[in-house]
Amino acid sequence: MLTTKTEERGQYEMICIEEMVPEDHMLRKIDAAIDFSHIYDMVGDLYCPDNGRPGIDPVVLFKMALIQHLFGNPH
Repeated sequence: MLTTKTEERGQYEMICIEEMVPEDHMLRKIDAAIDFSHIYDMVGDLYCPDNGRPGIDPVVLFKMALIQHLFGNPH
């Protein structure tokens, strides 16, 4: 007979993203070798500091595009 474990539905699990990426992973090496802070200077005038919702961090957007390019993920 099929049984379900209903007691497991309400459980939480705490994870650390740092533990999920191996120490020798290529993305860790890229992050250590490249200083992405210059992106803020390049796009600073495109972000409004006091009007509307805060924008997505431009470094995060750049890193997402880089990961898509490196790993061939089209989405």
